[in-house]
Formats: sequence, structure tokens, C-alpha cells
Amino acid sequence: MANAGTVLTAQPTPEVARRAWPQWLALGVAMIVVAAAAVVESDGGARLLLGALGLFLAVRGAVLLRTAPRLTGEVAGRARTLGSVAAGVGAAALVVALVSEGAAALVLLVGVPVLLLGGALALLTRSGTARRAGQALLVVAVLVTGVLVVTGVLRDWDRAADAATVVAALAVAVLAMPVLVSAVNLRAVAAQPAPAPTGGGCGGCACGAGGCGA
Repeated sequence: MANAGTVLTAQPTPEVARRAWPQWLALGVAMIVVAAAAVVESDGGARLLLGALGLFLAVRGAVLLRTAPRLTGEVAGRARTLGSVAAGVGAAALVVALVSEGAAALVLLVGVPVLLLGGALALLTRSGTARRAGQALLVVAVLVTGVLVVTGVLRDWDRAADAATVVAALAVAVLAMPVLVSAVNLRAVAAQPAPAPTGGGCGGCACGAGGCGA
């Protein structure tokens, strides 16, 4: 997934796209499957979601740490930092998901509002479409946080945790959409013919005049 991650920020070559698009397609499908299973499985939905997120972060962190020595300068340092954080958070999430459904539900109950608010604030620092998306996400974050708090106070926190699990599953399903769109775009790039070789060999420019030596 390291190469696949780079093709979203730059125009990939057909060769890179051919390697990357199956990975993005598999990731998008897996996200939808996990989200659907978490909603259907009422007794283990929180553990499934948190475990899947932890596994993804752990693998992604390991990939970043492995590729960091091949990078240079500030990029290498950023890759090591992000890799270490992702691997640590992913491992912790996996442990919690394996230990207890209640603990996993509590993590989602706290984490869902925090992540929604954090994502909204991050988008608000940008401009254009990203800023408008941040404004919409901020409204959603405030509404979700309010619903979870009211549910926990007026009814019980177990129901609030169940609601947080459903919200997390919906968020995963929504995030799967751009991943699948990226897979489709990469597949289109992969289908493009390879560029004609340039440079060496006779290009026909001098053959009619007696050969390249002429």
C-alpha cells in the first residue's frame, strides 16, 4: 500500500497503477464489508470495527517504518514519526478489541466524537471545497456528540456506545467510497498503453538519407 498511497497525490504511471488499483479496490470492499458486519453483529460490532482499524494502522505504520530508510531529509523523519504513531495506536486498538467488547465500545464512544471534531477542524484550516466539507462535518460532529451524550444521560451509556458503533460503521462505509473511486481511476490509468520508447535505436529520421551515420 505504500506505492498505492503515493499515486493519489501524483499522476501515476500505468505500471504503478496496475500494481496499485487492486490494493485500493480490496481495501474499499473490505471497509464496506466490515462496516456492514459491525452493524449486523450487535454483540461484537465494536470489537470488529476497532480491531479492523487497529490492524490497518499497524500494517500502515509498519510499511512507513520500512520505507523510511529509503527516503531522505524531512520526508524520512515524517515517515518514521507517522509510522511509529500509527503502529503504536494500531497495536493498542488491536489489544483492546481482543480483550473486551465493552472496552472497545467505550473507545468508540469517546473516539467517534473526537475524530469527527478533529477531522472537521483540520478541514476548516483549508480553503475552497475542503473548507465547506469541514463546515458540514463540524455540524455533523456536533449533532452526533449531542445525540450520544443525551442518549447516555437520559437512557444508559451502553445504548450510547451502540449508537457510536453504528456511527463509526457508517463513517467507514462513507470513507470507502473515495477509496473505490480511486481504484476505478487507477484502473483507467492502468489500461492506458505504455508510452512509445524514445531515445536509442533508429527512429526513421535518417534512414532515407543513407542511415543514421549520414
